[in-house]
Amino acid sequence: MGTFVGHFVPGLAFTILGLWHTHNTIRSYKLKGPSNFSSSTWFPFPSPISILHHLELYLLVSFSILAAVLQLLGSDLLTLSFNPVDFEHATMFLHVVIYSAVAIAVDVSSSDTLSGLVGALAASVFGQELLLLHFHSTDHVGLEGHYHWLLQVIVAVSLLATMVTTGAPNSFVPAVLRSVSVLFQGAWFIVMGFALWVPSLAPKGCHAVGSGSTGHRHGAVACGDPSEGLKQVHASV
Repeated sequence: MGTFVGHFVPGLAFTILGLWHTHNTIRSYKLKGPSNFSSSTWFPFPSPISILHHLELYLLVSFSILAAVLQLLGSDLLTLSFNPVDFEHATMFLHVVIYSAVAIAVDVSSSDTLSGLVGALAASVFGQELLLLHFHSTDHVGLEGHYHWLLQVIVAVSLLATMVTTGAPNSFVPAVLRSVSVLFQGAWFIVMGFALWVPSLAPKGCHAVGSGSTGHRHGAVACGDPSEGLKQVHASV
């Protein structure tokens, strides 16, 4: 994910998913009312074709498998010189695959007793994302560190909101907060892609750098004056 495309594409996916969830959450609340409202971690696609009912989950599975494969192929498999960052990202995407597959199975089985499991898995996905951001193998410092710290705040909101809606599915505010936080995750990924991997957008006093002699595709922006990088982050917010 340490490229512009590696941030922009997932960011765009998160943004679309967040918009989709926000729209459906508000729509569901208006149609059902406060007493009958129940939050959901995914929403069926309105189509007369039954196979498209789980379109959101199918797309999550497809995108996550593709992303995981691309992450693993990014490592030097021939020399067994595996990069831990790639595997961290791959496990996160595979976690999403497990959540999506279980969500489909639970919906097909129409099991009310397992509905809480889907919410717990969704929360665990955000929990893993937060842990990976906090204990990342890449040494996020300076400008990059500031951007990742703010991303941790957004992911923490997603995690807490998902935990609340899992325990109290009739709560409207946490459901909207979860949806909006996913939208903000996507927007922030896109901002990071431009700010950290487009050299022409580097703030004054900062410049793009590589990851050293390893030739790996990860890079960042280094600032001679740390305050310049912090100003850039504040400007992005």
